[in-house]
Amino acid sequence: MLTGEEPEHLTQAARRQARVDPLAALRAPGDPPWDVYLTGTVFLDIIFTGLDTAPVRGTESWARGMGSSPGGVANMAAALARLGLRTALAAAFGDDHYGEYCWDALEQGEGIDLAASRTVPGWHSPVTVSMAYEGERTMVSHGHEPPPEAVFGQDGAPARPPRARAAVASLTPGRSAPWIADAARAGTRIFADVGWDETGAWDLSGLADLEHCEAFLPNAEEAKRYTGADCPRQAAHALAEHVPVAVVTLGSDGAYAVDRRTGETAEVPAIAVEALDPTGAGDVFVAGFVTGTLAGWPLADRLAFAGLTAALSVQEFGGSLSAPGWSEIGAWWRRVQSVPGQEPAALSRYAFLEGLVPEELDRPWPLRRAVPTIGFRRSL
Repeated sequence: MLTGEEPEHLTQAARRQARVDPLAALRAPGDPPWDVYLTGTVFLDIIFTGLDTAPVRGTESWARGMGSSPGGVANMAAALARLGLRTALAAAFGDDHYGEYCWDALEQGEGIDLAASRTVPGWHSPVTVSMAYEGERTMVSHGHEPPPEAVFGQDGAPARPPRARAAVASLTPGRSAPWIADAARAGTRIFADVGWDETGAWDLSGLADLEHCEAFLPNAEEAKRYTGADCPRQAAHALAEHVPVAVVTLGSDGAYAVDRRTGETAEVPAIAVEALDPTGAGDVFVAGFVTGTLAGWPLADRLAFAGLTAALSVQEFGGSLSAPGWSEIGAWWRRVQSVPGQEPAALSRYAFLEGLVPEELDRPWPLRRAVPTIGFRRSL
């Protein structure tokens, strides 16, 4: 449960955390300054926890816990940064207290570069209130689009994205984002997901920027609708005709991936956990897959790592609050190794973690990354 303790991302504990660089062996002079570039909308997330049931019309519900954190694209940015990737974010921030809080949490707490971000005078921060109960969530959001010409280009991104090894984009049916093509031409590897097609067209040709992507990571229902396939695995193969790597998430059944270039396929089952809140799990999965891809891991290891990070995230509440770092991953790995009777196949599946996780876990787990209100003053 979220408590009133000082948030971890606003204390010096965040600066002392175990640092693991999964790309250390690959870094060389002349590399892009950033591993991953992101752009999108940052929300202030307010999360109510400890609700026994969904709110009932005409009644007042009391929550036993509450937290606040940056949300929206910040979920993905925090997940990438905690996995050791040098992350740059281009986003608009309100000039209200919410915007200041989100900026500080991301830049100072998570080490995310915000040089391409802007504070927009007179614009208030978008807000999402999330209520978690029975392993599900209900959300209410409010916000207004910032004037694009006052912040970035017409597509909401800087006119010239910074050099990066990779970028994560959310594709919009029927609309292209010029920054994606620009980044791909500059050598940036594009990883893309997609939201629900509200038009109901589910026309794959409407995803104009898919041709610039290295990998496409829809969920099973989205993949089937875009391809017309009855089976998500068949859908993955159909998508691989349009993008080099197709990854289809299967929910509680794990994930399936096809690499057209190598001919590889991989399927990894999900890790059985008690899911408290699925908020941000998709973002964490993508962050894990991007990390493994940039590190040059085999396809099955990338899927396993993405699934592990997502599984760890749903055991905690909130989006960016729940994204695991290497301390959490290390704690999980040490714990499963110590469980008597653990299946050798399960241990073998994650054996690649042995050379990555910190030798010493320097922080307790789970971490406290939220406070009930952003009104408290910090005591560094």
